[in-house]
Amino acid sequence: MSEFRAKTPKRRNITTTVSNYRKHKDNLKIDYLDRCGYCNSIDTWRFVWFEIDHFVPQKYLKTIKDTDYINLVYACRSCNNSKRAKWPTKDEKKHNENDEGFIDPCDDEYANQFDRTGNGRILPTTNIGHWMYKALKLYKPQHEIIWSLDELDKLIQEIEDILKTKPNNQLKDKLLDCYREFMAYSKKLSNEGL
Repeated sequence: MSEFRAKTPKRRNITTTVSNYRKHKDNLKIDYLDRCGYCNSIDTWRFVWFEIDHFVPQKYLKTIKDTDYINLVYACRSCNNSKRAKWPTKDEKKHNENDEGFIDPCDDEYANQFDRTGNGRILPTTNIGHWMYKALKLYKPQHEIIWSLDELDKLIQEIEDILKTKPNNQLKDKLLDCYREFMAYSKKLSNEGL
């Protein structure tokens, strides 16, 4: 098992009034480290669309405005569509109760609800983690595939950095073959979608 994510995203205290919550997208992208707050997928792949989720769904907002930055989550379309207006407590101030509901992805406790297998599959580790896992459909294969592509991309970059300091033509040729296969695979996924 490996950790679910390396770093917990943290929202800045942005209180700027905006006419539409979508105007916060650039700031959310920064605060969420270019990753989905829920599944931790990176937003560099053309086949993964990113949106803005209202952590407390809009239909349950009483004192929070739908444009309040503190309630917004940078989310991949899969997680955003899976979560929708799920909110078992129906109370904007109560995120979860009796192991049902959500933990804010910017809370350090969020990552403690999940682990990853060696190939990137997400597994719940707590009761509330299991509830979120099902509610967000974190069992979908795309989360594992995107994680694997991201890990492979990091490995390729690491090898390239080594080659800059210690040139090795045989290793370079193998790296290029690996990289070409990687790009072909990611292009295929982009064209076919997940």
